[in-house]
Amino acid sequence: MNQSSSDWPLWEVFVRSRQGLSHKHVGSLHAADAGMAISNARDVYTRRQEGVSIWVLPADAISASSPADKDILFDPANDKVYRHASFYDLPDEVKNM
Repeated sequence: MNQSSSDWPLWEVFVRSRQGLSHKHVGSLHAADAGMAISNARDVYTRRQEGVSIWVLPADAISASSPADKDILFDPANDKVYRHASFYDLPDEVKNM
């Protein structure tokens, strides 16, 4: 029995542009395997030769935080004073930090 394209796994696509240094998420697509996902991503997301590198990841392999956990995850952690420059004594030779 052949698998239809709607049954294929979902892949997340990241493209590094000519100007950029990092890959940016550009979208998602369904593909049977990684090779097909890269080929389809090239056709769909770099039609005008915008990219120099493509990454594809199975969507189910990505773990993400919940926006509801924002305060817990991104709290500045004021109880960890060693993260602040004022915690350290600087030698007299160091004029600016």
